[in-house]
Amino acid sequence: MKAVCKKISDVCKLIFGYGIEIVLFAGGLTFFGYLAAVIIGGDTATEICKWISKSFTPVIIYASTILILFGLLSMYLAGETALTPDKRKAKSEGEK
Repeated sequence: MKAVCKKISDVCKLIFGYGIEIVLFAGGLTFFGYLAAVIIGGDTATEICKWISKSFTPVIIYASTILILFGLLSMYLAGETALTPDKRKAKSEGEK
């Protein structure tokens, strides 16, 4: 069972890694969209900004949320405890 969980975890990490990279790149592209709107100006700039905020940004937010769930699932299946304190460290630090 552990081998199956490890394989599923590896696939989830792969999906998470590439997916977050794509979402971060797409989020960075919004900067260039807004920059182009500032340079163009007028009603065209307004339409560009509306399109970015109403069509493009929600897709990025939903995709990143789903990808974060893949990342958490991979941590859970691998048995990683990155978000919890280590009991051995806490004892040694408390004894100092």
